[in-house]
Amino acid sequence: MMAGMKVSGKAWKFGDDVNTDLIVPGKYLELVDPHEMAKHAMEGVDPDFPGKVSEGDVVVGGSNFGCGSSREHAAIALKYVGVGAVVAESFARIFYRNAINLGLPALECPGISEAVSEGDSLEIDLTGGKVVNATTGKELDFVPLPGFMVEVLGEGGLVTYIRNHLDEW
Repeated sequence: MMAGMKVSGKAWKFGDDVNTDLIVPGKYLELVDPHEMAKHAMEGVDPDFPGKVSEGDVVVGGSNFGCGSSREHAAIALKYVGVGAVVAESFARIFYRNAINLGLPALECPGISEAVSEGDSLEIDLTGGKVVNATTGKELDFVPLPGFMVEVLGEGGLVTYIRNHLDEW
């Protein structure tokens, strides 16, 4: 779960080059309800994922997570199925921006795919730049998100952030 700027939950591990079609298959692009999208999260690699994941759990990816088309559905589905953060070796840039804009932490953490096994308990400090594998005791550092991105995440995404701060501009 995300409390303050910390996320903790069970790790769900996926490999390299997990594309947006695997995260939410194209046949669901007509969906507009985020809760309906969530029912199909990770369907291309684990059709049972929505029934197994718990609020605050962490998706761990290899390199180039979220490659493929620029659809926002992928980040929306992960957020609404309850994923607290996605931590990967690297991200496709458009997925990374979509995730942050929609209020889903996306963190690049070198070595994460080797340091985590599926089911491990993870604790992530978004502002401190640290992932702790509570199961093994292993700690990994990542470059903390810039302050503005932390503010966007803290308010649930870019649209909410802009609505909340429009009178300041």
